[in-house]
Amino acid sequence: MIGYVTVGTNDLPRAAKFYDAIAAEMGTGRMMDFETFIVWGTPGGAAAVSATKPFDGETASVGNGVMVALQAKDRDQVQRLYDIALANGGTDEGPPGPRGEGFYAAYFRDPDGNKLNAFLMG
Repeated sequence: MIGYVTVGTNDLPRAAKFYDAIAAEMGTGRMMDFETFIVWGTPGGAAAVSATKPFDGETASVGNGVMVALQAKDRDQVQRLYDIALANGGTDEGPPGPRGEGFYAAYFRDPDGNKLNAFLMG
Protein backbone atom coordinates (compact mmCIF):
# COMPACT_ATOMS: atom_id res chain seq x y z
CA MET A 1 0.00 0.00 0.00
CA ILE A 2 2.81 2.48 0.79
CA GLY A 3 4.76 3.67 -2.24
CA TYR A 4 7.40 5.69 -0.41
CA VAL A 5 8.13 7.51 2.83
CA THR A 6 9.90 10.87 3.04
CA VAL A 7 11.89 12.15 6.01
CA GLY A 8 13.14 15.70 6.29
CA THR A 9 16.79 16.61 6.61
CA ASN A 10 18.79 19.76 7.23
CA ASP A 11 22.03 18.12 6.06
CA LEU A 12 21.53 16.03 2.91
CA PRO A 13 25.15 14.76 2.69
CA ARG A 14 24.92 13.50 6.28
CA ALA A 15 21.53 11.88 5.61
CA ALA A 16 22.94 10.34 2.41
CA LYS A 17 25.76 8.64 4.34
CA PHE A 18 23.28 7.23 6.86
CA TYR A 19 20.70 5.98 4.33
CA ASP A 20 23.32 4.73 1.83
CA ALA A 21 24.57 2.36 4.54
CA ILE A 22 21.06 1.25 5.56
CA ALA A 23 20.03 0.74 1.91
CA ALA A 24 23.16 -1.29 1.14
CA GLU A 25 22.31 -3.72 3.96
CA MET A 26 18.77 -3.98 2.57
CA GLY A 27 20.15 -4.86 -0.87
CA THR A 28 19.22 -1.66 -2.67
CA GLY A 29 20.67 1.75 -3.46
CA ARG A 30 19.80 5.19 -4.72
CA MET A 31 16.91 5.27 -7.14
CA MET A 32 16.85 9.07 -7.58
CA ASP A 33 19.51 11.61 -6.64
CA PHE A 34 18.91 15.35 -6.88
CA GLU A 35 20.34 18.48 -5.26
CA THR A 36 17.59 18.68 -2.63
CA PHE A 37 16.53 15.04 -2.18
CA ILE A 38 17.58 11.41 -2.60
CA VAL A 39 15.35 8.34 -2.91
CA TRP A 40 16.54 4.85 -1.99
CA GLY A 41 14.74 1.82 -3.42
CA THR A 42 14.30 -0.27 -6.52
CA PRO A 43 12.05 0.89 -9.39
CA GLY A 44 9.02 -1.39 -9.40
CA GLY A 45 10.10 -2.86 -6.06
CA ALA A 46 8.84 -2.47 -2.51
CA ALA A 47 8.37 0.89 -0.80
CA ALA A 48 11.16 3.44 -1.04
CA VAL A 49 12.59 5.94 1.48
CA SER A 50 13.41 9.53 0.58
CA ALA A 51 15.39 12.16 2.49
CA THR A 52 14.66 15.72 1.45
CA LYS A 53 15.26 19.32 2.35
CA PRO A 54 11.76 20.77 2.98
CA PHE A 55 10.20 22.26 -0.16
CA ASP A 56 9.08 25.36 1.74
CA GLY A 57 12.69 26.20 2.66
CA GLU A 58 11.97 26.00 6.39
CA THR A 59 13.99 23.91 8.83
CA ALA A 60 13.21 20.19 8.82
CA SER A 61 11.76 18.92 12.09
CA VAL A 62 10.83 15.51 13.47
CA GLY A 63 7.19 14.43 13.58
CA ASN A 64 6.13 13.33 17.06
CA GLY A 65 4.81 9.77 16.77
CA VAL A 66 6.08 9.32 13.19
CA MET A 67 8.29 6.29 12.51
CA VAL A 68 9.54 4.46 9.42
CA ALA A 69 9.65 0.66 9.85
CA LEU A 70 12.12 -1.36 7.76
CA GLN A 71 11.23 -5.05 7.36
CA ALA A 72 14.27 -7.25 7.93
CA LYS A 73 14.75 -10.77 6.60
CA ASP A 74 15.92 -12.23 9.93
CA ARG A 75 17.08 -11.31 13.45
CA ASP A 76 20.69 -11.02 12.32
CA GLN A 77 19.70 -8.35 9.81
CA VAL A 78 17.78 -6.47 12.53
CA GLN A 79 21.03 -6.41 14.51
CA ARG A 80 23.11 -5.35 11.49
CA LEU A 81 20.72 -2.51 10.59
CA TYR A 82 20.79 -1.27 14.19
CA ASP A 83 24.60 -1.43 14.25
CA ILE A 84 24.87 0.30 10.85
CA ALA A 85 22.52 3.06 12.01
CA LEU A 86 24.58 3.76 15.14
CA ALA A 87 27.87 3.59 13.20
CA ASN A 88 26.58 6.19 10.73
CA GLY A 89 25.44 8.93 13.09
CA GLY A 90 22.19 7.38 14.30
CA THR A 91 21.15 7.17 17.95
CA ASP A 92 19.67 4.35 19.99
CA GLU A 93 15.95 4.25 20.75
CA GLY A 94 15.84 0.59 21.85
CA PRO A 95 18.26 -2.26 21.12
CA PRO A 96 17.26 -5.39 19.18
CA GLY A 97 14.97 -7.71 21.08
CA PRO A 98 11.50 -9.21 21.31
CA ARG A 99 8.66 -6.71 21.61
CA GLY A 100 5.79 -9.02 22.42
CA GLU A 101 4.94 -12.36 20.92
CA GLY A 102 5.90 -12.69 17.27
CA PHE A 103 7.56 -9.28 16.93
CA TYR A 104 11.32 -8.63 17.08
CA ALA A 105 12.65 -5.10 16.56
CA ALA A 106 15.35 -2.50 17.10
CA TYR A 107 14.64 1.24 17.24
CA PHE A 108 16.95 4.08 16.24
CA ARG A 109 16.97 7.65 14.97
CA ASP A 110 18.74 9.00 11.92
CA PRO A 111 21.16 11.96 12.30
CA ASP A 112 18.25 14.42 11.91
CA GLY A 113 16.24 12.72 14.68
CA ASN A 114 13.73 10.85 12.48
CA LYS A 115 12.69 7.60 14.19
CA LEU A 116 13.10 4.28 12.41
CA ASN A 117 12.95 0.64 13.33
CA ALA A 118 14.11 -2.62 11.84
CA PHE A 119 11.65 -5.42 12.54
CA LEU A 120 10.77 -9.03 11.93
CA MET A 121 7.31 -10.56 12.32
CA GLY A 122 6.98 -14.17 13.29
